Amino acid sequence: MSGYGGRRTQAERDAVTVEIGYALASAAFVAAVTFGALAGPALLLQLPHLAERFLTRAALVLAPVVFVVRVVSVLVAFRQRPQPSQPGRTSPDS
Repeated sequence: MSGYGGRRTQAERDAVTVEIGYALASAAFVAAVTFGALAGPALLLQLPHLAERFLTRAALVLAPVVFVVRVVSVLVAFRQRPQPSQPGRTSPDS
């Protein structure tokens, strides 16, 4: 960004948009894997009712938590990463 409170360039806005998309897509994948790993045995195997209920509820609680944690961690890492000063360049003295 050009200074504090300045307007973002189109490249900066595009980078933020791509990073948000990546954060959401990767979080959805990780949440789906988490849900499948926990609820899968309950849905596919003949388990006692209590075990099925516990695994299903644990999956329903943990999958959204994993989703949110993944989105936040990706976006915080993006915010803290130094950005190139010029589009297409990796460092100011390139």
